[in-house]
Amino acid sequence: MGRDVEQGAFSREDRVRYRQKVRRCLDVFALMLDDFGFDADRPMTGLEIELNLMDPAAEPAMRNEEILAAIADPLFQTELGQFNLELNAKPRLIEGTGFTDYEQDLHSSLTRADERAAKSDARIVLVGILPTLTERHLVADNLSTNERYRVLNDQIVGARGEDIELDIRGVERLQTHTDSIAPEAACTSLQFHLQVAPDSFADYWNASQAIAGVQVAVGANSPFLYGRQLWAETRIALFQQATDTRPDELKAQGVRPRVWFGERWITSIFDLFEENVRYFPPLLPICEDEDPVEVLHAGGVPQLAELRLHNGTVYRWNRPVYDIMDGRPHLRVENRVLPAGPTVVDMLANAAFYFGLARGLAEADRPIWSQLTFSSAEENFHAAARRGMDAVLHWPRLGDVPVTRLVLDTLLPTAATGLDRFGVAPAERDRLLGIIEQRCRTGRNGAVWQTEAVWAAERRHGLDRDAALHHMAGRYAQLQRSNEPVHTWPVD
Repeated sequence: MGRDVEQGAFSREDRVRYRQKVRRCLDVFALMLDDFGFDADRPMTGLEIELNLMDPAAEPAMRNEEILAAIADPLFQTELGQFNLELNAKPRLIEGTGFTDYEQDLHSSLTRADERAAKSDARIVLVGILPTLTERHLVADNLSTNERYRVLNDQIVGARGEDIELDIRGVERLQTHTDSIAPEAACTSLQFHLQVAPDSFADYWNASQAIAGVQVAVGANSPFLYGRQLWAETRIALFQQATDTRPDELKAQGVRPRVWFGERWITSIFDLFEENVRYFPPLLPICEDEDPVEVLHAGGVPQLAELRLHNGTVYRWNRPVYDIMDGRPHLRVENRVLPAGPTVVDMLANAAFYFGLARGLAEADRPIWSQLTFSSAEENFHAAARRGMDAVLHWPRLGDVPVTRLVLDTLLPTAATGLDRFGVAPAERDRLLGIIEQRCRTGRNGAVWQTEAVWAAERRHGLDRDAALHHMAGRYAQLQRSNEPVHTWPVD
């Protein structure tokens, strides 16, 4: 956020000044795209993993501040809820054995963090939505104590002007209201970062949008919320609704939601930043002292702090990122569609599939976005979130096709080609893409395992839904530590 603020500290003058500063940053960004030297020689990748804290009774453990202090590692940060943490893996190249390096580092970090959490009677769980969360857990009092979350909550709820409605219709239906954004804390995601050159950004973003539905279908891991079985990836609907600043009247007028798939293919990263400024009022109008025009004219690298902050409050599923590392600016696609978990190796399989497929499609002779309508890509995304491995998606030249067949017959070879272009070692490529292949052949991802485990507990062991969810969550946490892919997990 740039600096600490107090709740209710924003005046009309703050908002006017911020809006002017954001537009000034946008103008400077346009100039930079024309003739500035962005770092893109060897594209780095990054991973962010949002984590849940669970106590021995399989309930959410509201202890992130205490556990974060015990971990004492800058790679770990707070997240929205007191039962959340975030782990930021060190950026790296994926050529050679880069994925193995990721796996070793993630294992080391998570094992150490889990040992510290155990001293606070908690354990770390990698899952899209902790299945034992209920309405009594997701309340404003359980937001993390960092003031920025309280301010963000006040701004979103204040912009809406009324309670936030949650209405998710899946296998079962959830219909309720909330007076805070606390339900958003249930959404724990896995985010991939891919550094790209300015002139190829549009290709990678368009490719990422085109495959978002496929990613969600094979990686779904969030079937339960408030005791109900909803979508295979309920996190998609929950995140969109829990942060919606629009009352019904603005929805009817076609005002865009802040959690947004988008509405068109792009030709430049500038399209996305410009849309964010044009369509979305500022939530956190915090200005820094830098004059980006003066910095640019002096030969420096502008921070563009206001534009970056505003960009961070528009929750695109594939978000554009401008950042600076070692004094050089760079651009990234931040892919945000997937849930955390089930295991480290499952997440790295998801990463290999995404990085490889994005590159394979971005560099294809005939772009996928010239054959697939944007509305079809969005429909695929929501169909995949609802149905997961059972989704039927629309794909050029194939028509409507089961996602498992689409992946096995068409997309896995493309992903393998993309990983080869990154220079990924063949053994790494085959091991990780093999996990995606086996998920599709067995029809089992995290969401399928969770639902099968709950059904087994209910039907074979006579447990009610609440007891079945607690039993499943405990078993999930045990199996997760084996780091065996979820398609191999036993249900009992």
